[in-house]
Amino acid sequence: MVVGLGTGSTAMYATRRLAQLVRDRLLRDIVGVPTSRATAVVAEELGIPLLTGNVATQVDMTIDGADEVSPEFHLIKGGGGALLREKIVAESSRRLVIVVDESKLSPKLGIRAPVPVEVVQFG
Repeated sequence: MVVGLGTGSTAMYATRRLAQLVRDRLLRDIVGVPTSRATAVVAEELGIPLLTGNVATQVDMTIDGADEVSPEFHLIKGGGGALLREKIVAESSRRLVIVVDESKLSPKLGIRAPVPVEVVQFG
């Protein structure tokens, strides 16, 4: 199974749990696709095998967090600087799971977190 590994404090809980399940041999044949360099470093330290090279053409599931969530489940993501990689991995995923805690809930988007913009040198 190819699993997208999200970026940020909340997504890191899921990455740590995934690593524990791999160590306990409750999950096998898992390969991770990190959505940031920081996540790649942590995943390697935790012993999660990572996909080498480019992003897989198909990611089975991505687990990521959000910076802010409205009551309608609209999200702001990418405030940590991994917006483009997060979007590429999410778009390649069959299933996207967003984990948040109550600190991310907001009555209206833009109150708790600014809308991120990422400028890519290529573009």
